[in-house]
Amino acid sequence: MDKKELLKKVGSMQQLAYVREIEYKNGRSSGLKVFDVKNDKLSFQCMIDKCLDINQLSYKGINFNFLSKPGLQGRNHYDTNGDEALRSIMGGMFFTAGFENICPPYVKNNKNYPMHGRIRTTPCENITADSYFDGDDYKIKISGEAREAELFGENLVLRRTIETVFGDKKIILTDEVENQNFRDEPFLVLYHINFGYPLLDEGTEIIIPAKSSKGREEHSEKHIDRYNIMDKAIDNEIEYCFSHNPVVDNDGRVRVAIINENLKLGMKISYDYKNLPYLLQWKSVASGDYVIAIEPANGYFGRVYEEENNKLFKLKPFEKIINKIEFEIIDGQNEIYNIKNEILNKK
Repeated sequence: MDKKELLKKVGSMQQLAYVREIEYKNGRSSGLKVFDVKNDKLSFQCMIDKCLDINQLSYKGINFNFLSKPGLQGRNHYDTNGDEALRSIMGGMFFTAGFENICPPYVKNNKNYPMHGRIRTTPCENITADSYFDGDDYKIKISGEAREAELFGENLVLRRTIETVFGDKKIILTDEVENQNFRDEPFLVLYHINFGYPLLDEGTEIIIPAKSSKGREEHSEKHIDRYNIMDKAIDNEIEYCFSHNPVVDNDGRVRVAIINENLKLGMKISYDYKNLPYLLQWKSVASGDYVIAIEPANGYFGRVYEEENNKLFKLKPFEKIINKIEFEIIDGQNEIYNIKNEILNKK
């Protein structure tokens, strides 16, 4: 919309769009600082204390993200203590796994590599948040820096930017990771994008243009034919994990989507394949743990696998790598139809 025409109708743009820093005061979330963002019908929060990961996201008041049973919480003493991470992995719209490890905890030479790594609970420094007109576009931009480092150990720096434009249904995440050490440094990253009820419900479609797909183990392989559809909740069902060999578009990006036809809503995710060649998927239909996760990554189900197969990716001293992920809301039957055609016709 034209800037002048828009400002004729509002006293403050905060009627329609804003970014505000807030702090939670209750329970496990006490002390958690976030940027609370509103962009018209789209609302989300970026956790300052957790590398700006997005914990909650809704559109038109409808929740998109999964939140695990411990609920919203800040940083805890047990966050990176082996399997205890299960008590602090709350899901959220996405969390960043890495940088020394992704997936299960791992111990080698008395060194601990906790479940999904440490960066997901690393607080940000040098944070900024701004909302401003750029021509007719009203932009919201958040940025911060998170450092995963150890005395005599790694020194990996994440510079993250999250952007959205008023009236647009898109969030753009840009990560720059630099190895500020004087040696080659192992670097693993996985973007754990988690969908929950009511967007996720029985019959919700997961659209992945895959050349091939397989289960992580025998139990998951038995359910591979249902990776693309969400089933009803089943008491005490074991989780399934899949990996996909995705179709890559001409621009080098992979595009996937999750769609709820009943709500006529969904989300499209696109990312660069070059730096994230693995597309993993987590599916749990267990009652109370009802979730689908789409997981672009540069490693396959954990550091132990990468080391055993001599595939562990490393950053050279002062080498940088950039990942850009776009999250776009799908709203209405026409958009659903167009997205399905866009993605499925490339299989």
